[in-house]
Parts: sequence; structure tokens; C-alpha cells
Amino acid sequence: MRKIIVAIDGWSSCGKSTMARQLASKLNYLFIDSGAMYRAITLFFSRNSIDLENMDDVKKALSQINLEFVFNNENGNTEICLNQENVENVIRNFDIAARVSEVASNSFVREFAVAEQQKIGKRKGIVMDGRDIGTTVFPDAELKIFVTADIKTRVIRRYKELVLKNPEITLDEVQHNLETRDYMDSNREISPLRQADDALLLDNTNLTPTEQLEMVLSWATAKING
Repeated sequence: MRKIIVAIDGWSSCGKSTMARQLASKLNYLFIDSGAMYRAITLFFSRNSIDLENMDDVKKALSQINLEFVFNNENGNTEICLNQENVENVIRNFDIAARVSEVASNSFVREFAVAEQQKIGKRKGIVMDGRDIGTTVFPDAELKIFVTADIKTRVIRRYKELVLKNPEITLDEVQHNLETRDYMDSNREISPLRQADDALLLDNTNLTPTEQLEMVLSWATAKING
């Protein structure tokens, strides 16, 4: 059975990563959360006070970053390591989320991350989600999916996730963060978020996780058998 690349793009808090992870498990593929790569880079920049306006500092910092994904046998997920440190939980906090779009819009950062992602995809058999996977990273991917949902649904989903770690966070704060990220992701000069011409649109506003998974699994199976 041939292996393919499944490229999943879409807006923040659409449940892309959860769906992509489930799909990868069903296909016995490797799941790669490209957003985790940008978050890990953001974490490194924050820890080392890297000035995004200083290109020499940015390039030097990137040369000191090693990213890899490891499989966690306890939860069955692939998790990201930054310079041999598992930072999967650290990169999910609100501070990193608030800054990641700014870091990800830097041309040197995107060049670095895209090169790393393309290395991973050479052997195929992967499901990767992000913002520019089907348009920039893998423009020839056999299956491209663009995920969307209405803003109210996305805000509630994100709020439920964040409030467990930060009980004082408000819905307004979450909505402002999402709208800011949406604007930055879709208006950056390099690899802006957009639906690839040949991507299948998935609006999961009113879909259950099971319904969503069944839909994308049928799309993937058709491509693999085609």
C-alpha cells in the first residue's frame, strides 16, 4: 500500500492537531504538529531574549536550535523536544500563544522551519498540520485539507483548553488573541495562511469529532487506494 502526505491547514483552534493526530493513528502514519515547531522556536527566543528586529541574532539563535519529535509510549502521542528537552506542555501556555505568530512571520524562522518539515516528509507516510503545509511546505501533497469553524465556536474551544491552566482568563482575552493571530497569519508577507486551490474544505463548526474523523479518513483512504 502506497504512502502519502496529508497536509492540513486552517485557522487557530479549529481542532486541526487533534484531528490530524487521530487520522495519523488510524493510518499508522507519523503525526507532525508544525505549530509545535514554531512554538518551540518561540520558547527558545523568549528564554534567550532574542530581538526579532536583529537578523544576526535571529540567525545565530536558529543555529542553536535542534528540534525533534519523540513518541510518548504513555499517551501514544508524538511530542516535540527542543535541544533534547521535552517542551510539549511548556509551549502550550498563553504567553507562547500570544507571541508565536510574530515569531513565525520572520523570514529566517519560516525558512528554518520549512526546511525541517520537508526533511521529515521525504519518506511520506505523515500527517502534518499547520498554516502553510499545503501551500508552501508540501505543495504536491496527495491530500490537502483546509479546516475552518466560526469564530464563536473556536473561542469557546480555546477557552475551555486554557481555563484549566489559567482560571482567570476571560473569553474576551481569548477572542482577542485568536483574532490577532488570524490577522497576522493571513496577512504576513511570507507564506500567509490561505486555502490551497486543490484543498478540500472542512467546516467542523457543527461536526462531532467522530463525524470529522470519519470524513477525513474516507478522503485519505480514497487517495491511498487511488
